[in-house]
Amino acid sequence: MSYELQALGWAALIWVLHFLVSSMAASGQVGMGYLLGPRDEQKELTGAAARLKRAMANYNEGLLLFAVAVVLVVLGQASSELTQYCAGVFLAARLLYIPAYALGWSPWRTLIWFVGFAATLVMVLVALF
Repeated sequence: MSYELQALGWAALIWVLHFLVSSMAASGQVGMGYLLGPRDEQKELTGAAARLKRAMANYNEGLLLFAVAVVLVVLGQASSELTQYCAGVFLAARLLYIPAYALGWSPWRTLIWFVGFAATLVMVLVALF
C-alpha cells in the first residue's frame, strides 16, 4: 500500500478521534439525552465545544480534498518523496489543528490550517502536472 493511502487511513482515524472528542465536549453541555434524542430543538454550544464542532466541519471539507489528492496521486502513479512528505504534513497539521481550534490559538489555528491545505494542494498539482 502506498504511503499516501496509509496517510488517508490515518486521516480517517484522526477524524474518528476528532468526532469522539467533539461528541464528548457537546454532551457535557447539552447532555447525553439530547444527543441521543431527535434534536428537534436547536441547542447552541459554547466555548471549546462550539470550536470543536466548527473544527469538525472544517475537517470534513479538508478530508474530502485530501482524499481526492490521494486518489489522484495513487491512480495517476505520481507518488514521490514530495507527495509522501505532503501527506505527512497534512496529517501533522490536522493533529495540531484540533487543539489549536479548541483552545482558540490565534492566529496559529489559521496558519496550521493553511499548512495542511497547501500540502494537499501540492499533492493535487504534482498529480496533475
